[in-house]
Amino acid sequence: MGMGEWNIGTLLYRGMLPMSCPRYLDLLGDMTAGLYGHSHPVIRDAIISTMDNVGLSLGATTVAEARLAEAICDRFASIEQLGFCNSGTEANLYALSVARQATSLSKIIVFEGVYHGGVLYFAHGLAPINVDKEDWIIGRYNDVDDAKRLIAENKGIAAAVLIEAMQGAGGCIPTTAEFLHAVQDAANENGGPQSLLLHPERGTPITPDLTTLGKWIGGGLAIGAFGGRQELLSIYDPRSSTIQHSGTFNNNTLAMNVGYAAITSVYTADVCVALNQIGDELRHSLEEIAKGTKMAVTGRGSVMNIHFLRTGGASLANTINDLHVPPESTDAILGDLFWFYLVDRGVWIARRGMVSLLLGTIQEEIEQFQITHKFLREYEELVKL
Repeated sequence: MGMGEWNIGTLLYRGMLPMSCPRYLDLLGDMTAGLYGHSHPVIRDAIISTMDNVGLSLGATTVAEARLAEAICDRFASIEQLGFCNSGTEANLYALSVARQATSLSKIIVFEGVYHGGVLYFAHGLAPINVDKEDWIIGRYNDVDDAKRLIAENKGIAAAVLIEAMQGAGGCIPTTAEFLHAVQDAANENGGPQSLLLHPERGTPITPDLTTLGKWIGGGLAIGAFGGRQELLSIYDPRSSTIQHSGTFNNNTLAMNVGYAAITSVYTADVCVALNQIGDELRHSLEEIAKGTKMAVTGRGSVMNIHFLRTGGASLANTINDLHVPPESTDAILGDLFWFYLVDRGVWIARRGMVSLLLGTIQEEIEQFQITHKFLREYEELVKL
């Protein structure tokens, strides 16, 4: 994290921990959920104000809920109405329930390598803990022809196509615009909706029927939201439907107030653009130093992933199925060596190589990550092509 007082990227903050504790530069941000830092003053004030003046959870519809919903609808043109829940996993489950109710169909088309939540995981096929085990149709990520074929073959069978606009757990692999447009056009032609899990820092070039959100809209608190066209969301409208959207903490006052402060006062559209520009510049610099090595960098904006490939980073786009990185193509031992190298030098990223920049990250910290160059030099014999 940034080294400002509110955003210090270490385990040591205002003397809370002994000076002997290790200090780490946080370049992971709790897998994007920690976008706002460990102790942003606006977030802190919203928490205290809610505690002092309102209460944590009132068990009723509140003005705070309406304010946050309006702010999200203003931010995303495709969302006309929405409902709140407690995580991105829940948001996707609710969105799928909307699609199934609207179409009277049950099966869902997803794509290999994606993560839609703790029980909606398709990184290496169908995870054993996934819900609705018989209802998933798994296609090839970023494969336009395969997606069109699956959607056409499952007309009258599949209720929705669920897309992760950039793989997170799957290695920060962005979808192509061609793929997104192909899915939207094919789904529209076949009468089925698309449900889209938006990447937290970026929008997409299509207009989905349903959109799910999590992580960043809560300012660091647990939250989720699912929204889209009004006619679809009317399934959960208590004025016209007998189907209930239950959940004790769905619209808890703390998350509603903190979320509103976060997305209107901290992570504004301009701030979003600036953070993603910093991320793009970092990724491009890493791509430069990776030339001639087995290292490859994927991602978009402030979120990226460092891979070590058996065939070499330079051949990523040409040999790895349109930017899909199957596990057998990676060098796990070399990836672990890199991760331990960073940890030993006070830099914290995900062990799988994921990097997610936080608000307040400063240039000196970006430069600190250039120890990646030192790693490539020190282990030249292992990483060279």
